Order: sequence, then structure tokens, then C-alpha cells
Amino acid sequence: MDKRDLYDSFGGMEQQMQQMLDKMAKLRADMTTVLEKNAELVIENEHLRERMVEIENELPKKPVGTTTLSKSRQNLEKLYDEGFHVCNQFYGKRRNDDESCVFCLDVIYGERERP
Repeated sequence: MDKRDLYDSFGGMEQQMQQMLDKMAKLRADMTTVLEKNAELVIENEHLRERMVEIENELPKKPVGTTTLSKSRQNLEKLYDEGFHVCNQFYGKRRNDDESCVFCLDVIYGERERP
């Protein structure tokens, strides 16, 4: 290997190293951008969670005069929400396109006289 080849070889290595340095600088800049964006999103997420808590605290509480559903009516409500009829006429059949059924709603939420 003569001096000229050795000199050219070092020149080629120097160019490769410069390209690697340029790539690393770009990666570093990209990484900085990603970390900054992540920090912004973390702060925004924290603010949104705090706001959600504020809104939930501002919502009116359940009125005192309302009654909760019995366990059996809660089960019927769950079936109804899953898309099934709970009324006497169509019990167990799937509701088309989750349309509401007056008979089912009456079974779940209707007032019943207790014997």
C-alpha cells in the first residue's frame, strides 16, 4: 500500500465519520423534539385529568327522592343494554339496531304496586 492509497483511505474514513456525526446530530435533535412533545403531553394529560375531577365534582348528585333499581331490575337493565328484549312480548329476542322498546322500559323502570 503506497502513501497515496493510505491518504485516500483516511480521507474516506473521515467522510464516513462525518456522515455518522451528521446522522447522530439529527437523531439527537429528533430525540429532543420527541422528549419535548412527550413532556407537553404529560402536562396536558395531567391538566385534563384535574379538569375531569373538577367537572365530576360539579355534576349534580343523585336527587334524594330517587330510588335505585332492585338487583333483579338491574339484571334486566343489563340484558336490555346488551341488546335483548326483557318484556313479556319479546323476552330474549335481540333488539334490531338497539331500538328502544317501551314495554322493556316499563318492565325495568315502571312503577309496580307491591302486594
